[in-house]
Amino acid sequence: MNFGLLGFSAAIAFAAMGSAIGAGAAGMAAVGAWKKCFAQNRPAPFMLVAFVGAPLTQIIYGMILMNSIMAVQEPTMAHLGIGLFGGIAMGFSAAFQGKAGAAASDALAETGKGFVNYMMVLGLVETVALFVMVFLLGTI
Repeated sequence: MNFGLLGFSAAIAFAAMGSAIGAGAAGMAAVGAWKKCFAQNRPAPFMLVAFVGAPLTQIIYGMILMNSIMAVQEPTMAHLGIGLFGGIAMGFSAAFQGKAGAAASDALAETGKGFVNYMMVLGLVETVALFVMVFLLGTI
């Protein structure tokens, strides 16, 4: 059995798990922030959806890494490691991006200010996943 083939599924699976955790965390915070706004008869900012959706992009990076591993004629254990550890790293990026999005949701709903600043923080966390993907693609 060629365990190197497991690398392609690990790449997207771990990235998707992190995206689910991150989107779930940001989503719960957005719902709570909207509830606060409704309770105070203030308009609920729709822009919180951007914070909730931000962790989903790591699935795309996992898919790109997966497709690159699948294109290898004879995958080795190194490809298993690339997919496994790359997927985990992208998953952590997505999970923590969701936590940052949760804090951003609370802050934006409370103040109505700072959307661009909050998106910059999410973009910096996103950069981790991009670096992981690009650097690992260079090793395949």
